[in-house]
Amino acid sequence: MEVKYAKFSLGDIVQHRVFSFRGIIFDVDPEFSNSEEWYQAIPEDIRPRKNQPFYHLYAQNDQTTYEAYVSEQNLLPDQSDEPLRHPAIANEFSRDATGIYRLRNTHHH
Repeated sequence: MEVKYAKFSLGDIVQHRVFSFRGIIFDVDPEFSNSEEWYQAIPEDIRPRKNQPFYHLYAQNDQTTYEAYVSEQNLLPDQSDEPLRHPAIANEFSRDATGIYRLRNTHHH
């Protein structure tokens, strides 16, 4: 059984390699675990491999905020330092003095 280590971790800010959006990682799947319909909807020339980590992002583009599901091969570290504005981020993350986002312990009240 091959162990795959995710390149990014929870709270990392990333940007998409192809599309102009960026976001914060709030969950990681060790490999693809979305629906086959979702997968087939991706144009074949940019369809990622399934056997790699996939990341759930609180994402944003110029118009809106949303949740995105992105393969590791399509993510790059975000260098922009622009603030993130997805409404869910404040509930799940706290930002420390150095600008690092850390997951809040929301599951243990």
